[in-house]
Amino acid sequence: MNQKLINTRNIGIMAHIDAGKTTTVERILYYTGINYKIGEVHEGAATMDWMEQEQERGITITSAATTTFWTTNEQNYKINIIDTPGHVDFTVEVERSLRVLDGAVAVFCAVGGVEPQSETVWYQANKYNVPRIAFVNKMDRTGADFIKVVQQIEEKLNAKPLIIQLPIGDGDEFVGVIDLIEQKAYVWDDDDSLGAKYRVEDIPEEMKDEVFKYREKLIESVIEVDDIMLERFFEDRSKISVQEFKNLLRKLVINKNYIPILCGSAFKNKGIQLLLNAICDFLPSPLDIDSIKGHHPKTDDLIERAADASAPLSAMCFKIVSNSFVGKLAYLRVYSGKIKSGEMVYNVRTGKKDRVSRIFQMHSNKQTQIDVVEAGDICAVVGLKDTITGDTLCDESKPIILDKMQFPEPVISIAVEALSQADIDKLTQALSKMAEEDPTFNLRHDENTGQTLVSGMGELHLEIIIDRLVREYGLKLNQGKPQVNYKEEFIDTINNYNYIFKKQTGGKGLFAEITVNIGPVNDRDFVGLQFVDNIKGGKLPKEYINAVEKGFKQAMSNGPIGGYPMHNMRVELVDGSYHSVDSDALAFQIAAGLCFSEVSKKLKSTILEPIMKLEIVTPDEYLGDINADLNRRRATILGMEMSGMHRVLKARVPMAEQFGYITALRTLSSGRAVFSMEFSHYERVPATILEELINNRKFIF
Repeated sequence: MNQKLINTRNIGIMAHIDAGKTTTVERILYYTGINYKIGEVHEGAATMDWMEQEQERGITITSAATTTFWTTNEQNYKINIIDTPGHVDFTVEVERSLRVLDGAVAVFCAVGGVEPQSETVWYQANKYNVPRIAFVNKMDRTGADFIKVVQQIEEKLNAKPLIIQLPIGDGDEFVGVIDLIEQKAYVWDDDDSLGAKYRVEDIPEEMKDEVFKYREKLIESVIEVDDIMLERFFEDRSKISVQEFKNLLRKLVINKNYIPILCGSAFKNKGIQLLLNAICDFLPSPLDIDSIKGHHPKTDDLIERAADASAPLSAMCFKIVSNSFVGKLAYLRVYSGKIKSGEMVYNVRTGKKDRVSRIFQMHSNKQTQIDVVEAGDICAVVGLKDTITGDTLCDESKPIILDKMQFPEPVISIAVEALSQADIDKLTQALSKMAEEDPTFNLRHDENTGQTLVSGMGELHLEIIIDRLVREYGLKLNQGKPQVNYKEEFIDTINNYNYIFKKQTGGKGLFAEITVNIGPVNDRDFVGLQFVDNIKGGKLPKEYINAVEKGFKQAMSNGPIGGYPMHNMRVELVDGSYHSVDSDALAFQIAAGLCFSEVSKKLKSTILEPIMKLEIVTPDEYLGDINADLNRRRATILGMEMSGMHRVLKARVPMAEQFGYITALRTLSSGRAVFSMEFSHYERVPATILEELINNRKFIF
């Protein structure tokens, strides 16, 4: 058994914005000896928030990776940590991190509890079956309510929380935690040790009844799932050791049965050491995770690869970063096999081999060079020229393709142009690099207006992009007003539409004939082209059918009403014919595009707009004004609930009505209300808006 892998943890830290996630990571780095001093977010000195924009705003924008080490129970552990953003505009960083991690720590604010982005990242973790533990932070804050947060985790996240710690006091009275498994109290003094020193004491007398109640509940929840352990428990509970109990709980956490709940205050340096112990005790190693599954790129046969350095290589690139010192960095999770410096690796998507010139162990934006990386580890490499996010790297002789990550589409765009002729090429290069780094950032040149259009997930996302272009690349820019990324959709269906493409140019001609059914997709959640091959009897070669699909897919970039992309479309190919000399794949691809143009004129279409999910937390006295303002913005109120002394208002509102909303909300609430917003779905625009969009069309996205 590989002891090194047993004691390796690949984890992410995830949370809603302002839950104290980055502060928690900074304390971890300090107590594990990676940092000799504590970096504070509010001072712009956090190690993991290395970008200027992060330090100025006090938020995490890009996920940062680091490696640290911790010793508990006389075992040395290696912990690879990825600190992820909390702001919804940068949710892609969470998505791609969770795809390659084995476990996660979810950080919750003891006052705010489960907030909107908490739910988003939680369901992202569910999608990738990531085991996790929870840390209720900010127990030192006035209004901290540990039990309320645990209830919210159960009710709002549909999870099974398991309290393994209780706080000793709250707010200004918070001094430490009680470990329910070991029945010990851990108390921190506010001294000069910055939390490095703490006392282990007996449980305070006034808390013994509460500790007994929650400990019994903990024991019953864990023991009842194991028949052998249950029998031993009823025979003599004293015979079950602490380590046996932890081993069983660990198994339940890895199987996603329970979420252990811990608590503390990262800012006041209380509880982090016990959190590190829990990471080692309960979160999985690479060996505890199911073998990675993929497919053979040619046969589509299912392939499994265990976390074994002697197995054939399989690795995924989950992030690309342009580094001013070493060039293009590709972040990799190695699932099986190993990579040595100077070795060639095969990219399944490109069908090409690239040489890994250098391998780095990352610490935020700094690198430590290493010679080899093995199965179960995370690293960054230099030398992979054509690799992009989501690519599978493997042995050419033993190919495998891993499931790609799915990213949300941008909902907002802005036009940018360089002020000088000399900066035009520079702007193009800078935007291409940034698009390579960020899969939710789209870049397009509008041939009609001559503008360069950049698209992102929200106003903050676009603001950061523009800021980076100015600071990092020294560009002087003109920029337009943000524009909504509308889409189009067919309302009805046309069946058995026959299209013949015939062109004669003197020599070899072009010929393609197709018969199709075209209309909308019945599934509202489906995005893109739903292509159905219903050709009978092999009337068309497979390569021609593939060309038809490609042609329709390309045609969807410009809808019939205003040139917006098609949201979805169903194309059923039912018949066709070809000429033995004049037909080729290109002819069928062109035929599909021209067929789309003809059909578009005959079918009814409409425009769709992005609808955002909005959550506002406000004092009760401002609720009326905020409600009235939302009604003017075409919002649909979904409900309200109480959270402490505040109201939580949930709504859905069109993106087009939300530009500059942060300023409007501050004005309405005298700066006391806060909100979060994320993409929900696309919806048909009202008739009045549709007419306005058609008449005032300015951009093609």
